[in-house]
Amino acid sequence: MNFSHLANKLRSKITRFSGILSKDLDKTASRFVREAVYGIMASQSVMLTEIGRQLESRVSLKKIEERFSRQLIKPDIWACIHKRILSLASSQIKDRTLLILDLSDLKKKYARKMEYLAKVHDGSSEDGDIVDGYWTNQVIAAEVGSNEITPLHFSLYSQASPDFNSENEQILESMDQVGQALDNKGIWVIDRGGDRDALFEPLLKNKRDFIIRLVGSRDFIYQGEKARSLWLAFACRATYKRSFVRFIKGKEVQYNIRYGSVPVQLPNIDEQLNMVVVQGISNKPMMLLTTLQMKKEKDLWFVIQAYMKRWSVEETIRFIKQTYDLENIRVLKYTRLQNMMALLLAVFFFISVVLDQSQKLTIMAGHILKNAKRVFGIPDFKYYALGDGLCNIFSQFPGSLQNHQKLKQTQLAFEFS
Repeated sequence: MNFSHLANKLRSKITRFSGILSKDLDKTASRFVREAVYGIMASQSVMLTEIGRQLESRVSLKKIEERFSRQLIKPDIWACIHKRILSLASSQIKDRTLLILDLSDLKKKYARKMEYLAKVHDGSSEDGDIVDGYWTNQVIAAEVGSNEITPLHFSLYSQASPDFNSENEQILESMDQVGQALDNKGIWVIDRGGDRDALFEPLLKNKRDFIIRLVGSRDFIYQGEKARSLWLAFACRATYKRSFVRFIKGKEVQYNIRYGSVPVQLPNIDEQLNMVVVQGISNKPMMLLTTLQMKKEKDLWFVIQAYMKRWSVEETIRFIKQTYDLENIRVLKYTRLQNMMALLLAVFFFISVVLDQSQKLTIMAGHILKNAKRVFGIPDFKYYALGDGLCNIFSQFPGSLQNHQKLKQTQLAFEFS
């Protein structure tokens, strides 16, 4: 394989992809998006100086950084990129596609001057230490039985920001944005943090299917009487049995589970729901509330698989943080931080969808995987290796980006068949 040719072909593909994302932005912002998406992939960094070094420009790095800073403050970038990403992804989302929503933290333990720094729980700390930082909200589409994922939404927010009202509002805004773009297709999958009336009521009102893990303290209506969810879980007849293996910290852990379901209703809401109960994962039963019908054993198993798929999102978050050194981000303004999340969404969409899922790029992705500098081969989560491979190719065969406005309009179309 001629890797020099491959590098140029990749740069051309990034240019066309970035042209689609920035179609509604002004000329200078469009150029910035193109250079930033490429620079993040080539440098594996979100630092503006590192991104600028990848451009092979005669302009001084200081001038490039200043130009990047001027463009990154533009408020339209985040919305424009998300709109285009959702448009590109919409054809892949089906009625049973999982829309996995996850809240995470971006810790900035030693930052002092970053705008609207707030207190967050350090997710990487066993004790859940409280540190300075920001919250992030991520939506990933996935299918049960498939290893492919499609990133749909990536936002950053702070409770110290003057435009912040509540975490519930942040979650609902992302649900509305994604749900409306996808014509309400898909099934929302959320961890225990989603066990709140402020989410259940809008989801049911908007007729959005969901699978949400319960804490256990919620009351339901069962056979006309009020009953605690945990009590119902212990009383549930778990008539079905299965075994599965989960990798935890690099080790295989086998679970032998039993499961069943209980028909329930939320107080003051007529809609019939089902609580799927799983025994054998933790000391108390795992409870999954869903709008889906439970007619056969395969229906229950689908719900359990869907929730277990949510665990893969944790790996996705680690991929973004580690591969692109997200927690080393240095921009100080809140708008710039938010826009950087949109650029990372674009990078991850390119790697996971444009490179990995498009039939026309399958061979290209294979060469990238082979070029990744990894001693122990390609891990199950291949996006680490894809990120490494892109960086290695661009560093070994540097070059400049073509202006997307010079490309033929007919080239600005991707096929995800």
